Amino acid sequence: MNIIICGAGRVGFTIAKQLTDQEHSITVVDQSSEDIQKINDSLDVKAIVGKATLPSVLEKANIKEADMIIAVTRNDEINMLICQVAYSLFKVPKKIARIRSQDYLNPKFAKLYNKENVPIDVIISPELEIAKSIQRKLESPGALDNFPFANNKIRLLEILIDKNCPLINTKLNELTKKFPKLNANILGVVRENKFIFLKKNDVMKIGDQAYLTINSLQMKETLSAFGHNEKISNKILIIGGGNVGFNLAKNIETSLEEARIKIIEKNKERAEVIANELNNTLVINGSGLDEDILTEANLDEVETVIALTNDDEENLMVSVLVEKFSKDKRTMALINKPNYSLLQSSLKIDDLIDPRMTTVSSILKHVHKGTIEKAYTILNGEYEVIEAEIIETSELINKELKNVDLPDEIRLGAVLRKDEIIIPRSNYIFKKDDIVVFLAKRDQLPVVENMFRISSI
Repeated sequence: MNIIICGAGRVGFTIAKQLTDQEHSITVVDQSSEDIQKINDSLDVKAIVGKATLPSVLEKANIKEADMIIAVTRNDEINMLICQVAYSLFKVPKKIARIRSQDYLNPKFAKLYNKENVPIDVIISPELEIAKSIQRKLESPGALDNFPFANNKIRLLEILIDKNCPLINTKLNELTKKFPKLNANILGVVRENKFIFLKKNDVMKIGDQAYLTINSLQMKETLSAFGHNEKISNKILIIGGGNVGFNLAKNIETSLEEARIKIIEKNKERAEVIANELNNTLVINGSGLDEDILTEANLDEVETVIALTNDDEENLMVSVLVEKFSKDKRTMALINKPNYSLLQSSLKIDDLIDPRMTTVSSILKHVHKGTIEKAYTILNGEYEVIEAEIIETSELINKELKNVDLPDEIRLGAVLRKDEIIIPRSNYIFKKDDIVVFLAKRDQLPVVENMFRISSI
């Protein structure tokens, strides 16, 4: 597929890298000669210095042959204009734009985005995606992450195997006997920064990050099996009332009726705005680094503290301060600089939230062809967990799993058949309309698309 990426920042670079590794033909356009030089030095792509809103620059990027354009510059209006030019002049089939402004995202203005007005096929809002991601983490205490598939009937859980996990050194085939009623399937683990597909006689070790697909209704039972019996936090303190903090509070108000939420926001005007927009959230004007403000927020009673300011250092310091003055609280911090992840264990922060990978995952699921609906990336996109539907032209229909020549680096996780969740064993038979959730290494994605007989963009 020929794809043009407009914007060579961290998100644009990451998308270009992952799509190049999937053997797509990639062209990157950016005004910054420095960012384009980084692309040239690191990736095997065509890189052009120029304004992506100019038709002549897009022609230089061979836009007439493009199947898709992805606009991820730092400016919403530029991203919108890129899509407009790409469609109006060159009829590019698929247009994806990153848009941050909440005003542009207001549902009552949704009619703006169509072929007659602003022709954007997919809008990606990092702030909304991050808020959803944090909300999912709150819903699954004890898990590092939790992602919905198959109309929310199947969940992907990421769980850290620590010294309290009762399943350490237990062979996988023994786990099935131990928990016969649990619809769960361990896809593999990340061990020493490498993904390992576990076989039936393999075991999990301390420090592993395990990835498993489960029946969504068995979240609590699954976490308990891994030694996690933490309760869902009902007393939540958010530091930073920007778009992420505001949307998170709004989501929690809707999904967790018992939750008591407080937001500390430094800017007085912003604090007043979000206080008027939220129904059951207490907004305090002040700094999250001010001990008096934390006392006013009754930090001792809070169960989870989430630092979501625009300043990485402040988010880290808030988490450290909370740990110093009030033990046994879950701390989460938004971090844009990837090197800070190295400080997570030493600073005793439970979760670091990387907005770049959240955005990249959101975009990648729209790059896959046809019936592939969702994608969750692991190890910076080296592996993906994917949802796909079995259509009537698929070569898999009516075949038993044991008779399908699946590559070693593709692992089936779970299947939704009507309302039934199936953990596929060797005798599982693929049926039309089955929704399959599986894990694949990035370089196996062309094989996956071919197996599912996917043809359209």
